[in-house]
Amino acid sequence: MHPSLSVIFFTTASGAGYGLLALLGVLAPFGLLPADPLFGLVALALALVAITAGLLSSMFHLGQKQRAWRAFSQWRSSWLSREGVAAVATYLPAGLFGIGWVFLGTVSKAAGLLAALGAVATVYCTSMIYRSLKPVPRWHNRWVVPNYLALALMSGILWLALVLQVFGPRPELNGLVPAVIALALALKLGYWRFIDGAPATSTAGSATGLGSFGAVRLFEAPHTSENYLLKEMGFSIARKHAARLRRIAVVLGFGLPFVLSFVPVVAPGGPAIAAALLAAVLGTVGVFVERWLFFAEAKHAVTLYYGGSVV
Repeated sequence: MHPSLSVIFFTTASGAGYGLLALLGVLAPFGLLPADPLFGLVALALALVAITAGLLSSMFHLGQKQRAWRAFSQWRSSWLSREGVAAVATYLPAGLFGIGWVFLGTVSKAAGLLAALGAVATVYCTSMIYRSLKPVPRWHNRWVVPNYLALALMSGILWLALVLQVFGPRPELNGLVPAVIALALALKLGYWRFIDGAPATSTAGSATGLGSFGAVRLFEAPHTSENYLLKEMGFSIARKHAARLRRIAVVLGFGLPFVLSFVPVVAPGGPAIAAALLAAVLGTVGVFVERWLFFAEAKHAVTLYYGGSVV
């Protein structure tokens, strides 16, 4: 599948924003985060800016941007529509949560938990857009949803750790960061292991119904120039390049942030802030690379009619 930069930025930025919002909504009402209004302002602003930037970037992938509003009407059958509804609905409790925390000095448990629920629901709907696509076997499997949720949580907690180091570290949360990173890495490795070992679900023979007559191959291209299907669904990446990018994603997105997450334990203060900032930036870059691979490695069944052999 074509790795559109607007969609990759959307899933990376909004994932981090929703992950951060969910953590704030769950941890703050129970006194696990500083009640300082300035902390709430910075943390919530960071989350909402990331969410909004991601949502706006996703519109660049639309062919008719002026019709984007119509997507909201199909929520009964479309995960894309449900994602849009959930994303917009989440702004209400998030806004009330922020107003109470920043301007009234009250951290509302109800608003916080509703904002967290909305954040999780939105990321879940995003993941189901891809999980529901049967023609793309590398997306239509049980690993996609947990990976989306775990990556959002990991991205969010890396940025939360940075804000905490600036405003007031919470030693009791130090172990949570490496634990979440380890969980996200385990799920990502599990996903890669699954797609690498999964048997082919369709072949050129099964797609054309001619498999019983022998090996089926493309005799002649159906057209002389690239069309929409090839542009959006015919993207391919060499195995060696994918392997190299996987290593980069693991090192930047998981390995280095995992190591850096222990710096606050041994070197609080300035070194801890610098380490948290570096971990958040590297983690975000690593997730961006991983998201690019998520699209680039996916194969659509339609490619079987354009010379592909298996999907």
